[in-house]
Amino acid sequence: MEKEQIQEYLDIALGEVYKFADSIDAKALWAAKNLILEAEEDGGRVHVTGIGKPGHVAGYAASLFSSIGTPAYELHGTECVHGSAGQVMSKDVVIAISNSGETVELKGTVETLKNNGARIIGLTGNPDSWLAKKSDVTLIAGAEQEGDRMNKPPRASVLTEIIMVQTLSILLQNERNLTLREYAKWHPGGSLGQSIRDMEAVNGFED
Repeated sequence: MEKEQIQEYLDIALGEVYKFADSIDAKALWAAKNLILEAEEDGGRVHVTGIGKPGHVAGYAASLFSSIGTPAYELHGTECVHGSAGQVMSKDVVIAISNSGETVELKGTVETLKNNGARIIGLTGNPDSWLAKKSDVTLIAGAEQEGDRMNKPPRASVLTEIIMVQTLSILLQNERNLTLREYAKWHPGGSLGQSIRDMEAVNGFED
């Protein structure tokens, strides 16, 4: 019985991931990458925000982008309208994540940021949502089935959101021709950092 429940979830979640992968919009991802690069050339920065579970995805995304040469900052989705909007400048880009694209708290945040001159990359599972329509670039990542009978707690949709930001990070990393030597500057600690130092000791770095 336990194995059946586990397999049921895995079948649903992986099925949703494969459907998402088959429909991913490469042009939108390319446009998001270019928007970030243009902002950086103009002195702007990247921020990532979301409410609830997408807020945790935002924290991961900001950390991932920073580690591959795109400095990014997590922006608290609700604290933004209570002063934290001050961390976002008019030339910055904000990646706003919401599965429904209709989250009330995030609407206030996005409106505030747009009024202050920021550009918005919306990441949502609903192409017809408020967020999709308000964004300068819209990335669609969601799931029809989350993986359980209630179909409410975010599971599969979170997986697609993570894959989308990971894919965007790949485009940015490749655009910069990131080398292992450069990566080691931003990630010297832990087992990963040690593995890089071990590689350098044996083989040296390729520039």
